[in-house]
Amino acid sequence: MSEQLGKIEKPFADEYRAGRKLYFVPLLFIPVNPKPELEGLVNMYWGQVDTQMANLESKLSKVTKVYHELISTGGQEGVKSLEELNKASYQIVKARLDKGAELHPIETVELFTEFMDWSKCMAVGLDNPKVFDKVWEFYSEAKKKREEYISKQIDESLKPGEAGILLMREGHAVQFSNDIQVFYVSPPALDEIKRWFRERFM
Repeated sequence: MSEQLGKIEKPFADEYRAGRKLYFVPLLFIPVNPKPELEGLVNMYWGQVDTQMANLESKLSKVTKVYHELISTGGQEGVKSLEELNKASYQIVKARLDKGAELHPIETVELFTEFMDWSKCMAVGLDNPKVFDKVWEFYSEAKKKREEYISKQIDESLKPGEAGILLMREGHAVQFSNDIQVFYVSPPALDEIKRWFRERFM
């Protein structure tokens, strides 16, 4: 069960220090040339993430493992891929790596591309019910295999007493081990960004 950042009171900090911890940060992707208003909200969001993460690490445990969606390699190669993928989340990750944290890959190219290809098939709009059912079956299977792999990578690499940070889009169904305490980082700007999209595209 995840804990909201705002609900962690200082008197209970000792209770949360024990065991494995995972700080979940919703990952945002925006258009290449976003409107100035959206860009400002996104910049505000990542600034708030950085502040809340610093608060969590000071009260509980500093990050020793970094997990990032879409990254399938570790070390400098993984860091370079991340910088090219998302410069905002890269800054959050780099700040932890500079303090000794390790970037651990949670994806494989094979599982991710399989999942993405079936996602594209779902997105085109299918008219035939039999075709839709078949594509949905393959999509669901690929999604499940990917999420199980991510869960396994985190469980096997996050050692007792360690804290990790996971940057991943919301809406996933990754199941974490029962002994991992998950803390959901939810800055106020996240709701503002969701509202911005709702008002324009829904």
